[in-house]
Amino acid sequence: MFRAAIAFLMLLAVATAQATEAAWALLRNGGQVVLVNHAHAPGSGDPANFDLENCATQRNLSEQGRQQARGMGALFYARAAPIGMVLTSRYCRARDTADIAFRDSPIETFDALDELARDPEVADEQIRATLQRILDYSGSENLVMVTHEANIEAIANVRPRQGEAVVLSRSDDGVRVAARLTFD
Repeated sequence: MFRAAIAFLMLLAVATAQATEAAWALLRNGGQVVLVNHAHAPGSGDPANFDLENCATQRNLSEQGRQQARGMGALFYARAAPIGMVLTSRYCRARDTADIAFRDSPIETFDALDELARDPEVADEQIRATLQRILDYSGSENLVMVTHEANIEAIANVRPRQGEAVVLSRSDDGVRVAARLTFD
């Protein structure tokens, strides 16, 4: 039983490495859209006194999250994955992830990437606006969108970990996950 468990873990590691290499190959070619879940920010939700304009009232990156963001950016640049633009949520944990990881790329806030609204109609509009931006992208470099777990789950139907990236494949039918990248 122990040998079977070890064999399974080794196969899983090989499969993960192959999936990661496939993702980097896509990104090196450019023209991809990448959804990035912000780096590690302990806890869940935001405090009752939340103010979008005041980082002190939000859940923020931990030191581990800052290191994770630095590693993310270093890998993108080391793997020669060209970045044309980075769009980010206005939340501090997402903005900080974008600023730390992609500091050498143009970064803009995009309100639709904010944490999904509690009002279903507003959340649907955020998803529509994000999907439209994804589907309209035609650049030769990669578009990186730093956002939140719920947003990525609503768009790509996968639940990413903090600091995980999802490379999307686009078609007339919508989007699907082409690859996933972890930065641990």
